[in-house]
Amino acid sequence: MNSNLLFNFKVDKSTNTVLVEKEFDAELSLVWDAFTKKEILDQWWAPKPFESKTKVMEFKVGGRRFYAMVSPEGQENWQLQQYTSITPKTNFKYFSVFADKDENPHLPGSNWDFNFSEQNARPNDPVGRGITTVSITIHNESQERLQKMIEMGFKEGFTVTLNELASLLKTLKR
Repeated sequence: MNSNLLFNFKVDKSTNTVLVEKEFDAELSLVWDAFTKKEILDQWWAPKPFESKTKVMEFKVGGRRFYAMVSPEGQENWQLQQYTSITPKTNFKYFSVFADKDENPHLPGSNWDFNFSEQNARPNDPVGRGITTVSITIHNESQERLQKMIEMGFKEGFTVTLNELASLLKTLKR
């Protein structure tokens, strides 16, 4: 396992944007699946002790993911993601907005852009697999939306969540 993996998190208030770059010690196809398949997403897409509970997952252009982050006390915070672009194994985009349990959006929202790339296998890797980098750009429709994300502890929560994924990938390696 490589402990020197890249992790960058930057907030740019001038453009209402959050930029996240994270390397994972796993092959690209596995990391892609972790971001695009409900059964894997629900294992990590919430900072512990919260859990992710997906109600609808249609990973296709025009499709959506409707899910809740559920607190240990059972409080559900719903989110709607509408997929706007998918290029298999390299990129997908969605519009994300908070919602109520009936899928009514609470605007404004944010546009998420995920880019995936795999570096060549490391020489000391006996399996010969590379390192996958995920670059995420989150553009918020308003300064208020960005501020709400910051106040809700997005950086801390998303950092914990991505670390959960890194741990999960170790158990899922193909």
